[in-house]
Amino acid sequence: MLDNIKKVSRTLQSEYSYSVLIPTWNNLDFLKICIESIRKNSEMDFQIIVIINEGKDGTREWVLNEKGIDYIDSPENIGICYALNIARSLVKSKYIVYVNDDMYMLPGWDSAFFREVRSIGTNRFMLSGTMIEPVETGNACVVVKDFGRNLTDFKEEQLLSEYSGISRKDWSGSTWPPNIVHTDMWDMVGGMSVEFSPGMYSDPDLSMKLYKAGVRYFKGVGNSKVYHFGSKTTKRLKKSRGRKLFIMKWGISARFFTEKFLNIGKEFTGELIEPEISFFDKISNSLKRIKASL
Repeated sequence: MLDNIKKVSRTLQSEYSYSVLIPTWNNLDFLKICIESIRKNSEMDFQIIVIINEGKDGTREWVLNEKGIDYIDSPENIGICYALNIARSLVKSKYIVYVNDDMYMLPGWDSAFFREVRSIGTNRFMLSGTMIEPVETGNACVVVKDFGRNLTDFKEEQLLSEYSGISRKDWSGSTWPPNIVHTDMWDMVGGMSVEFSPGMYSDPDLSMKLYKAGVRYFKGVGNSKVYHFGSKTTKRLKKSRGRKLFIMKWGISARFFTEKFLNIGKEFTGELIEPEISFFDKISNSLKRIKASL
């Protein structure tokens, strides 16, 4: 599966403010608008690294003809775990930003991240941007407002005129993209865990690894906004073993971790405090682990 993978560096600078890693799997039209939004709406200098999985829809040819993009080229779909880990060797900055290819980055998204980074004063953090999505999914971290569910009905001009009036307080529980971590922390925990390939539940797993390494600053930045069309790639995947893998690996469910440890979706109040786990919760998670092992 990992044969014939190419790593190509074409960017000219030796260092950037941050590196954007974008795995893509035959999703060219969304990738184009994702990269266009980064180029148009970012305020700092950046490196873009695209991970091409298969590229049967013309992605490979498009990326090769685009200047200023470094890339990983895999003839097979290696998923996001292997993809992001391989892309690490091309990173020319101190900060890794992971972005899905079906996201549209809104003006000032990056400077909002770095205002927060500078205020923290340490590398021990994980930050996420705040997604605006067209459909209600029950995600407490998301702002729901429909600017289009596909590119054919995408209301870009309306989005750009209204996004600044869409507010969301900073929230607790950073785990999914768009997110940013320092390369020191990424390297310390070993990046993504490939046992979760192609990638489902690898996001909370990364957060858990950072938590185990002592990170307690998991923040969703309300002013770092991105429009998310909504799982255009994950809908094509087969049912994942990720949920079972997580509880077998860590002894608690991903949901329990994000809710009880990360306080996901709640108003951000500062560094996390180690939660007290009740006897009932310990038994419940033990039973879930036993069930997952069967």
